[in-house]
Amino acid sequence: MKVRSPWVVRLLGLVGANLVYLWRGLVGYRVDLRASGPQPLDPRRQRCIYAFWHESILMASTLRSRTHVLISQHADGELISQVCRHLRVGVVRGSTTRGGGQGLLDLFRCPENSHLAVTPDGPRGPRRRVQMGLIFLASRTGLPIIGVGVGYSRAWRAQSWDHFAVPWPGSTVYYVPTAPVVVPLRLDRRGLERYRLLVEEQLRAATEAAEHWARTGQRLPALPAPDPAGELRASA
Repeated sequence: MKVRSPWVVRLLGLVGANLVYLWRGLVGYRVDLRASGPQPLDPRRQRCIYAFWHESILMASTLRSRTHVLISQHADGELISQVCRHLRVGVVRGSTTRGGGQGLLDLFRCPENSHLAVTPDGPRGPRRRVQMGLIFLASRTGLPIIGVGVGYSRAWRAQSWDHFAVPWPGSTVYYVPTAPVVVPLRLDRRGLERYRLLVEEQLRAATEAAEHWARTGQRLPALPAPDPAGELRASA
């Protein structure tokens, strides 16, 4: 049953934020920075768009840098946004299916000393499929996209379309960020689609690498740097 009362949502947001604070101290983290270089970047020097699959949106709260997250305008999005605000994570409401246009405009207006974070397959899927809004945002802002693949040694999974993940206390979260992808300005729809496929391929590869690391304890070879020019020639 969805909670509609605003004061109940605010209370649950406060409780949820405190639980996240506690939970973050009980989970270990490992990061493979071979492809991406040091992360997170200092947004005062270099801003970027971090892309997480919707199932790993909780992991965006672990970024140790000022970030604004795009959260759905659906009913469950209000609870998530309340949790984020208590965690001092900036929130922009909107999605690619509801309030998306206004959400993208609001992301354009975010402070110049803040990263952006987007779940490119949210809010309703298809799971692990990048939607065009992320590519349009990157093209219009000039900010590079850094996809973040996430794997878990042990995690609870919801019976939802995205299999939303919450790692168990005492488990380890594995992060594999991709090399930055810069989407050129003034691409036509065909060009945007080619970059959408490129970013989707990169994020899926990073997720596979993170999940393999979590499952076996062994890292796969470093992700190759994306070659947009070669990808575009191959797709022509």
